[in-house]
Amino acid sequence: QVQLVESGGGLVQPGGSLRLSCAASVRVFGILIMAWYRQGPGQEREFVARITHGGTTNYADSVRGRFTISRDDRKKMMYLQMNNLKPEDTAVYYCNAKPIYADAKDSSWGQGIQVTVSS
Repeated sequence: QVQLVESGGGLVQPGGSLRLSCAASVRVFGILIMAWYRQGPGQEREFVARITHGGTTNYADSVRGRFTISRDDRKKMMYLQMNNLKPEDTAVYYCNAKPIYADAKDSSWGQGIQVTVSS
């Protein structure tokens, strides 16, 4: 099991920026496919962005062009740079990790961190 801890959330005005971080406690970070998910009030958890062990990225249509996912294998960290934030981005954001050989249902989750976009 991979231990994941998110940080960097908080309150921001519409149009503002925020950077989320996810620290992974694992011996071999390089075998993990990392991703961000979010869950807004009264909504289902949804995919936000993903970055593979090789650096290939994928984004939800709602955040493409505004959010940037990245990783630092030496530091065992994953990041989500969020720009031009909208009220619709308000949600609890979750870090997700899945070994390349594992089934999707066997992925690990952080406890989540609140991002609130409000004026």
